[in-house]
Amino acid sequence: MTAAHAFPFRRIGRRLDRWAERVWEWDEELMDIVSASRILRRLDPLLVVATYLGYGYLWGALALALIAFGTEGDQANVLIGLGVVITSVFLSQMTKSVSGRPRPQFSRHGFHHQFLTDASFPSNHTTVAFAMAYLILRLYPWWPNVVVLYIMAALIGLSRVYLREHFPLDIVGGALLGTCVAHGLLPLFARLVQ
Repeated sequence: MTAAHAFPFRRIGRRLDRWAERVWEWDEELMDIVSASRILRRLDPLLVVATYLGYGYLWGALALALIAFGTEGDQANVLIGLGVVITSVFLSQMTKSVSGRPRPQFSRHGFHHQFLTDASFPSNHTTVAFAMAYLILRLYPWWPNVVVLYIMAALIGLSRVYLREHFPLDIVGGALLGTCVAHGLLPLFARLVQ
């Protein structure tokens, strides 16, 4: 390729770089707004609990209840959920390795900070939360279940930004990844467990 042909590509590359920098700046500003919100400060205990639930306690408790008190179909659904969660976390970790976006600066304190990686995009908590909410939507479509699980998924994602452990785009990426993985794997795993 000659220098004359490369010129437009360099210009496009510089424009894309400037656009990406503006998006990252906007993402950091939005995180600052969320983490400093007076309204959310009133919900601080709820958001801290939501972050801890996002480590899997909520999904584990739900799975144990379905295993202990559910039907054979419920137990098959737990296996589907387990497969989707494992795949979601794997794909999320692979995406973190590729993206390499560092986490926001925050003070590490508390038990759960020992498990955090340095990579930020996408949020594993949000990936799993939205994958599970989607599975509930499809496997148990009674609207109160769906509303409660999507509110919980949203709170888990919001808590990650509020606590300055993720940027807002990490949450959006995790929600999209989890939903897509669950949507794509549900038919496959449903056939496997039948």
